[in-house]
Amino acid sequence: MTNTIQDEFIATVSHELRTPLTSIRGFSQTLLSSWDKLGDEDKKKFIKIIEEQSNRLINLVENILSVSKINTDKPIFKKVDVNNSISEVVQLLGQKYKNHFILTDFTADLPPALLDEDKFIQIMTNLVDNACKYSEEGKNVKISTSYYDSEKILIEVKDEGVGIKINDKSKIYDKFIRLENHLTSKTQGNGLGLYITKRLVEEMRGKIDFVSEEGKGTTFELIFPIYNQEEAMACSQLS
Repeated sequence: MTNTIQDEFIATVSHELRTPLTSIRGFSQTLLSSWDKLGDEDKKKFIKIIEEQSNRLINLVENILSVSKINTDKPIFKKVDVNNSISEVVQLLGQKYKNHFILTDFTADLPPALLDEDKFIQIMTNLVDNACKYSEEGKNVKISTSYYDSEKILIEVKDEGVGIKINDKSKIYDKFIRLENHLTSKTQGNGLGLYITKRLVEEMRGKIDFVSEEGKGTTFELIFPIYNQEEAMACSQLS
């Protein structure tokens, strides 16, 4: 990372950290100084804001750590049953997004992929979490798996959300970019999730692409190699 890029990154991170920290400090000071004067509803409201901003801060720090490890934390390749790994993600996010319908359409007996399982789960968590965040409650999010060809598998994450504007499509993988739509103000985010996702996909010799129509939804497509012994040995030498 060049000095200029590093300086810009540090400046942006500092700004992103300052916003939740300022909120946490401000509402904490208000509670401490005016506890006896505040009603129960105001107390609950302020504590809820502190909790939300704390979660935002934790998420930001975790993503910054992920960015810093991308160039040094090499993948550990092995056989991964993508259907099972995706099922874990669906179970986890199903608890978080109880008012969405997270559906799966798995190809049975799909062969294992050659992946780093932890990184793959991070990729799928980012994509499914985004699909839920940027679609209204009650909408479907569908994850499907299939053969891409005889050597690769295809994974699709399809939502019925706000979609991506044509002018924004070239920016979605940039660091700290949050696309403006009517759900942005209602959701937490720091613009690092898709940047990390793309880097992780490419690090595992995969491809990521998407199709989107504003107001109708977005489908992300992932292509990964099917496991074979020769490729596994080659990847183990690179790790």
